[in-house]
Amino acid sequence: MAHAAQVGLQDATSPIMEELITFHDHALMIIFLICFLVLYALFLTLTTKLTNTNISDAQEMETVWTILPAIILVLIALPSLRILYMTDKVNDPSLTIKSIGHQWYWTYEYTDYGGLIFNSYMLPPLFLEPGDLRLLDVDNRVVLPIEAPIRMMITSQDVLHSWAVPTLGLKTDAIPGRLNQTTFTATRPGVYYGQCSEICGANHSFMPIVLELIPLKIFEMGPVFTL
Repeated sequence: MAHAAQVGLQDATSPIMEELITFHDHALMIIFLICFLVLYALFLTLTTKLTNTNISDAQEMETVWTILPAIILVLIALPSLRILYMTDKVNDPSLTIKSIGHQWYWTYEYTDYGGLIFNSYMLPPLFLEPGDLRLLDVDNRVVLPIEAPIRMMITSQDVLHSWAVPTLGLKTDAIPGRLNQTTFTATRPGVYYGQCSEICGANHSFMPIVLELIPLKIFEMGPVFTL
Protein backbone atom coordinates (compact mmCIF):
# COMPACT_ATOMS: atom_id res chain seq x y z
CA MET A 1 0.00 0.00 0.00
CA ALA A 2 1.03 3.63 -0.28
CA HIS A 3 3.04 5.22 2.50
CA ALA A 4 3.60 8.77 3.68
CA ALA A 5 5.51 11.05 1.28
CA GLN A 6 5.43 8.40 -1.47
CA VAL A 7 6.11 9.93 -4.88
CA GLY A 8 5.93 6.97 -7.26
CA LEU A 9 3.34 4.29 -7.84
CA GLN A 10 2.71 1.39 -5.49
CA ASP A 11 4.67 -1.82 -5.97
CA ALA A 12 3.09 -4.07 -8.57
CA THR A 13 1.35 -7.26 -7.48
CA SER A 14 0.06 -8.33 -10.89
CA PRO A 15 1.49 -8.51 -14.42
CA ILE A 16 -0.93 -5.79 -15.58
CA MET A 17 0.33 -3.36 -12.94
CA GLU A 18 3.92 -4.14 -13.93
CA GLU A 19 3.04 -3.22 -17.51
CA LEU A 20 1.35 -0.01 -16.34
CA ILE A 21 4.40 1.03 -14.31
CA THR A 22 6.67 0.35 -17.28
CA PHE A 23 4.43 2.42 -19.55
CA HIS A 24 4.33 5.21 -16.96
CA ASP A 25 8.13 5.36 -16.88
CA HIS A 26 8.28 5.21 -20.68
CA ALA A 27 5.85 8.12 -21.10
CA LEU A 28 7.54 10.11 -18.33
CA MET A 29 10.93 9.92 -20.07
CA ILE A 30 9.38 11.20 -23.31
CA ILE A 31 7.77 14.08 -21.39
CA PHE A 32 11.10 14.93 -19.75
CA LEU A 33 12.85 15.02 -23.14
CA ILE A 34 10.15 17.28 -24.63
CA CYS A 35 10.26 19.66 -21.66
CA PHE A 36 14.06 19.82 -21.77
CA LEU A 37 14.05 20.56 -25.51
CA VAL A 38 11.42 23.31 -25.19
CA LEU A 39 13.13 24.94 -22.21
CA TYR A 40 16.49 24.81 -24.01
CA ALA A 41 14.98 26.50 -27.08
CA LEU A 42 13.38 29.18 -24.91
CA PHE A 43 16.65 29.75 -23.09
CA LEU A 44 18.53 30.23 -26.35
CA THR A 45 15.84 32.58 -27.66
CA LEU A 46 15.97 34.77 -24.55
CA THR A 47 19.75 34.86 -24.15
CA THR A 48 21.16 35.18 -27.68
CA LYS A 49 21.14 38.42 -29.61
CA LEU A 50 21.87 36.80 -32.93
CA THR A 51 19.09 36.54 -35.49
CA ASN A 52 19.17 33.87 -38.16
CA THR A 53 17.17 34.95 -41.18
CA ASN A 54 16.94 31.35 -42.40
CA ILE A 55 14.59 30.47 -39.54
CA SER A 56 11.82 32.64 -40.99
CA ASP A 57 11.62 30.43 -44.07
CA ALA A 58 12.92 26.91 -43.47
CA GLN A 59 10.88 24.14 -45.07
CA GLU A 60 13.12 21.43 -43.65
CA MET A 61 12.64 22.65 -40.09
CA GLU A 62 8.87 22.88 -40.51
CA THR A 63 8.84 19.34 -41.84
CA VAL A 64 10.83 18.07 -38.85
CA TRP A 65 8.70 19.76 -36.19
CA THR A 66 5.56 18.39 -37.87
CA ILE A 67 6.72 14.78 -38.27
CA LEU A 68 8.55 14.51 -34.93
CA PRO A 69 5.45 15.07 -32.73
CA ALA A 70 3.56 12.50 -34.81
CA ILE A 71 6.32 9.95 -34.19
CA ILE A 72 6.27 10.72 -30.47
CA LEU A 73 2.50 10.21 -30.34
CA VAL A 74 2.87 6.83 -32.05
CA LEU A 75 5.56 5.79 -29.54
CA ILE A 76 3.12 6.60 -26.74
CA ALA A 77 -0.04 5.23 -28.35
CA LEU A 78 1.21 1.76 -29.33
CA PRO A 79 2.22 0.60 -25.81
CA SER A 80 -0.93 2.21 -24.41
CA LEU A 81 -3.22 0.29 -26.78
CA ARG A 82 -1.35 -2.95 -26.05
CA ILE A 83 -1.96 -2.59 -22.31
CA LEU A 84 -5.57 -1.57 -22.92
CA TYR A 85 -6.27 -4.81 -24.79
CA MET A 86 -4.41 -6.81 -22.14
CA THR A 87 -6.69 -5.44 -19.40
CA ASP A 88 -9.81 -6.50 -21.35
CA LYS A 89 -8.60 -10.01 -22.04
CA VAL A 90 -10.21 -12.83 -20.05
CA ASN A 91 -8.28 -16.12 -19.84
CA ASP A 92 -10.32 -19.02 -18.39
CA PRO A 93 -10.67 -17.69 -14.82
CA SER A 94 -10.15 -20.19 -12.00
CA LEU A 95 -12.45 -18.27 -9.67
CA THR A 96 -15.26 -15.75 -10.11
CA ILE A 97 -16.16 -13.18 -7.46
CA LYS A 98 -19.13 -10.86 -7.71
CA SER A 99 -18.82 -7.47 -6.03
CA ILE A 100 -21.87 -5.28 -5.44
CA GLY A 101 -21.52 -1.68 -4.34
CA HIS A 102 -23.89 -0.13 -1.84
CA GLN A 103 -24.05 3.15 0.06
CA TRP A 104 -21.61 2.66 1.70
CA TYR A 105 -20.24 -0.87 1.82
CA TRP A 106 -19.45 -3.78 -0.49
CA THR A 107 -21.15 -7.14 -0.87
CA TYR A 108 -19.12 -10.09 -2.18
CA GLU A 109 -20.41 -13.34 -3.61
CA TYR A 110 -18.25 -16.42 -4.21
CA THR A 111 -20.25 -17.85 -7.09
CA ASP A 112 -18.08 -20.99 -7.28
CA TYR A 113 -18.66 -21.89 -3.62
CA GLY A 114 -22.40 -22.38 -3.39
CA GLY A 115 -23.22 -18.71 -3.59
CA LEU A 116 -21.38 -17.68 -0.39
CA ILE A 117 -22.34 -14.02 0.21
CA PHE A 118 -21.12 -11.58 2.84
CA ASN A 119 -20.92 -7.84 3.41
CA SER A 120 -17.72 -5.91 3.97
CA TYR A 121 -17.94 -2.81 6.16
CA MET A 122 -15.21 -0.42 7.23
CA LEU A 123 -14.06 -1.02 10.80
CA PRO A 124 -15.03 1.86 13.12
CA PRO A 125 -12.09 3.37 15.05
CA LEU A 126 -13.30 1.81 18.33
CA PHE A 127 -12.96 -1.71 16.85
CA LEU A 128 -9.47 -1.33 15.42
CA GLU A 129 -6.81 -3.72 16.69
CA PRO A 130 -3.10 -2.81 16.99
CA GLY A 131 -1.69 -2.76 13.46
CA ASP A 132 -5.04 -2.15 11.76
CA LEU A 133 -5.28 0.80 9.39
CA ARG A 134 -7.81 3.53 10.09
CA LEU A 135 -10.35 4.06 7.29
CA LEU A 136 -8.87 1.12 5.35
CA ASP A 137 -9.49 -2.09 7.30
CA VAL A 138 -12.78 -3.96 7.06
CA ASP A 139 -14.62 -6.53 9.14
CA ASN A 140 -14.67 -9.17 6.36
CA ARG A 141 -11.76 -9.42 3.94
CA VAL A 142 -11.91 -10.99 0.49
CA VAL A 143 -9.63 -14.04 0.56
CA LEU A 144 -8.24 -15.06 -2.83
CA PRO A 145 -5.45 -17.31 -4.13
CA ILE A 146 -2.31 -16.09 -5.85
CA GLU A 147 -1.01 -17.39 -9.18
CA ALA A 148 -4.55 -18.08 -10.40
CA PRO A 149 -6.63 -15.94 -12.78
CA ILE A 150 -9.48 -14.29 -10.89
CA ARG A 151 -12.52 -12.74 -12.54
CA MET A 152 -14.32 -9.92 -10.73
CA MET A 153 -17.92 -9.20 -11.70
CA ILE A 154 -18.73 -5.69 -10.49
CA THR A 155 -22.06 -3.91 -10.26
CA SER A 156 -23.98 -1.54 -8.00
CA GLN A 157 -27.37 -1.60 -6.33
CA ASP A 158 -27.91 2.14 -5.86
CA VAL A 159 -25.50 4.76 -7.28
CA LEU A 160 -22.24 4.77 -9.22
CA HIS A 161 -19.26 3.26 -7.39
CA SER A 162 -15.78 2.24 -8.51
CA TRP A 163 -13.93 -0.89 -7.33
CA ALA A 164 -10.24 0.01 -7.29
CA VAL A 165 -7.12 -1.71 -5.94
CA PRO A 166 -4.05 0.27 -7.11
CA THR A 167 -1.37 -2.34 -6.41
CA LEU A 168 -3.18 -4.78 -8.74
CA GLY A 169 -3.80 -2.16 -11.41
CA LEU A 170 -7.58 -2.52 -11.07
CA LYS A 171 -10.23 0.17 -11.35
CA THR A 172 -13.67 -0.81 -12.63
CA ASP A 173 -16.89 1.19 -12.36
CA ALA A 174 -19.85 -0.32 -10.53
CA ILE A 175 -22.95 0.81 -12.45
CA PRO A 176 -26.54 0.03 -11.43
CA GLY A 177 -28.17 -2.35 -13.91
CA ARG A 178 -24.86 -3.22 -15.57
CA LEU A 179 -22.36 -5.99 -14.86
CA ASN A 180 -18.74 -5.07 -15.60
CA GLN A 181 -15.89 -7.53 -15.38
CA THR A 182 -12.16 -7.39 -14.89
CA THR A 183 -9.51 -10.06 -14.37
CA PHE A 184 -6.22 -10.19 -12.52
CA THR A 185 -3.57 -12.66 -11.40
CA ALA A 186 -1.77 -11.85 -8.17
CA THR A 187 1.90 -12.78 -8.06
CA ARG A 188 2.66 -12.60 -4.33
CA PRO A 189 0.74 -13.08 -1.09
CA GLY A 190 -0.20 -10.28 1.24
CA VAL A 191 -2.98 -7.91 2.27
CA TYR A 192 -3.80 -5.22 -0.27
CA TYR A 193 -6.03 -2.21 0.12
CA GLY A 194 -8.25 -0.19 -2.17
CA GLN A 195 -11.15 2.22 -1.97
CA CYS A 196 -14.20 3.32 -3.90
CA SER A 197 -12.89 5.73 -6.53
CA GLU A 198 -16.19 7.29 -7.59
CA ILE A 199 -17.87 10.02 -5.54
CA CYS A 200 -20.98 8.19 -4.36
CA GLY A 201 -22.39 10.27 -1.54
CA ALA A 202 -21.65 11.59 1.93
CA ASN A 203 -19.71 8.51 3.09
CA HIS A 204 -17.81 7.94 -0.15
CA SER A 205 -14.51 7.97 1.78
CA PHE A 206 -15.63 5.09 3.97
CA MET A 207 -15.86 2.24 1.42
CA PRO A 208 -12.50 0.46 1.71
CA ILE A 209 -11.60 -2.73 -0.15
CA VAL A 210 -9.29 -5.30 1.43
CA LEU A 211 -7.96 -8.35 -0.43
CA GLU A 212 -6.09 -11.05 1.45
CA LEU A 213 -4.07 -13.07 -1.04
CA ILE A 214 -2.80 -16.47 0.08
CA PRO A 215 -0.89 -19.29 -1.64
CA LEU A 216 -2.98 -21.44 -3.94
CA LYS A 217 -2.23 -24.66 -2.00
CA ILE A 218 -3.64 -23.19 1.20
CA PHE A 219 -6.70 -21.86 -0.62
CA GLU A 220 -7.37 -25.26 -2.20
CA MET A 221 -7.55 -26.83 1.28
CA GLY A 222 -10.65 -24.76 1.83
CA PRO A 223 -11.26 -21.02 1.45
CA VAL A 224 -10.40 -19.10 4.60
CA PHE A 225 -12.98 -16.40 5.09
CA THR A 226 -12.62 -13.85 7.84
CA LEU A 227 -16.30 -13.83 8.74
